[in-house]
Amino acid sequence: MGFSSGGGRSGMSEINVTPLVDVMLVLLIIFMVTAPLIQQGVKVDLPEARAQAIEEKDADLLVLTIKKDQSIYIGDAPVALEELEEKLKNNPKAQKQKELHLHADRSLDYGFVVDVMARVQMAGIPAIGMITDPAERQLQDVKPAKGKR
Repeated sequence: MGFSSGGGRSGMSEINVTPLVDVMLVLLIIFMVTAPLIQQGVKVDLPEARAQAIEEKDADLLVLTIKKDQSIYIGDAPVALEELEEKLKNNPKAQKQKELHLHADRSLDYGFVVDVMARVQMAGIPAIGMITDPAERQLQDVKPAKGKR
């Protein structure tokens, strides 16, 4: 393994990185195009509230969605209200985490949402995180009501 200081090549070859760069650029373009298509979930009109953002450790929790028409979804899979408790009891992810996120449309009847939450708790999931949209107006913009305090 000697190196010569002469003008000729001594057996060391240089790596051609051009094909590697081409492959990396193609992969980058593929990921940029497919990333927006990967978003999952069911579209609901969430209520607004001032709350902290979901922590990264909670982002992988199971999502229970209730749409305006009272249809219920576990992740993206529709489920009937009568089958909800049984489906959650048989869901290994839900039983392991013992927690889920609830996305409920703002126009739903309060009693219906409470009924769904009760069924979730009967399925053995005591912790329910309610997801909201960030409030549009700031807390300082809200003026106190006039009258007695």
